[in-house]
Amino acid sequence: MCSNYIHVIGAMSGTSTDGLDLCLVKFDKSNHSNYKIINTYTYNYSKSWITKLKNSISFNEKELKKFDIEFGNYIGDKINTFIKKCGKVKIDLISSHGHTIFHKPNQGITLQIGNGESILQKTKCIVVCDFRTQDVKLGGQGAPLVPIGDLNLFGDYKYCLNIGGFCNISVKKNKTINAFDISPVNTVLNYYSNKLGYDFDINGNLSKKGNVNSLLLNDLNKMDFYKISGPKSLGIEYVYEKVIPLIKSYSINNYDILKTYIEHVSGQIKKSINEKKDDKILITGGGVFNKTLIQKIRDKIICQVIIPEKEIIEHKESLIFAYLGLLKYLNRINCLSNVTGARKDHSSGVIYKF
Repeated sequence: MCSNYIHVIGAMSGTSTDGLDLCLVKFDKSNHSNYKIINTYTYNYSKSWITKLKNSISFNEKELKKFDIEFGNYIGDKINTFIKKCGKVKIDLISSHGHTIFHKPNQGITLQIGNGESILQKTKCIVVCDFRTQDVKLGGQGAPLVPIGDLNLFGDYKYCLNIGGFCNISVKKNKTINAFDISPVNTVLNYYSNKLGYDFDINGNLSKKGNVNSLLLNDLNKMDFYKISGPKSLGIEYVYEKVIPLIKSYSINNYDILKTYIEHVSGQIKKSINEKKDDKILITGGGVFNKTLIQKIRDKIICQVIIPEKEIIEHKESLIFAYLGLLKYLNRINCLSNVTGARKDHSSGVIYKF
């Protein structure tokens, strides 16, 4: 690491189980906001991996420990393949979010699998992982983690909205930032798209066929999570314990469910921002490709909607996790207490090295 730059791979596996996102970033050591994405790639999960990741929420402790190592080996193998694609670049650091199995911060529980020691042994490169545990121990939500990246790497936008398995937003004011999870998105949309025989709602074509059920919409909007004003975050448990049972209590077709849920999500996004016409909102994540959802958001808000290039749409989170790992490696703050509710700002994550 003797040059003026440091090369970091960020790895991210989202709750929608669409794949492992990898992003190789070159950061200027003296000014991290001066960065360049060298390469990106998404390794889509096989059906067997999707099944294991979805079922892992019911694994016992012994099974989870075994699966943690198995998934760490998988990440390590994919990173090695990715490094070969990147050519002759010396990788200084790997920063891996892993895959979230449990996230119940109010009960002091959060677990992301993808064993750091396994990744280290596979890649022979310094690894940073397990970003959420320390924050939860400090009384925080362990999420969202991307706001410091939104603040320092995407400073041109007042709002940074990411739409993936869940939807989260960062809101900047002067040199401070506030952030929180808004609602589940693709975790629900994919669930009902699966029932129609599709992996997801391609281009929003399925939801486009439906009609809004006003009674279901009203009940969705009244869910307790939306009454919480402080730092708040969501886990997959919320989807299966709260959202899906509520939707199942209505006897309506899947197209109407999809359309109603999009109306719900776009409405919650609108409620989460206090925008002016000249404000800019950057929207990223897989949900950007749902044209029905994006059009509904455009219909509801007045500020400038910015959809970036595909590389940023798909890899903004893995880019920011590369940044989070770099900050941890340098022992600098990467977790903001005003965002997560922790007792203090801190440098979160665990470093694995030889």
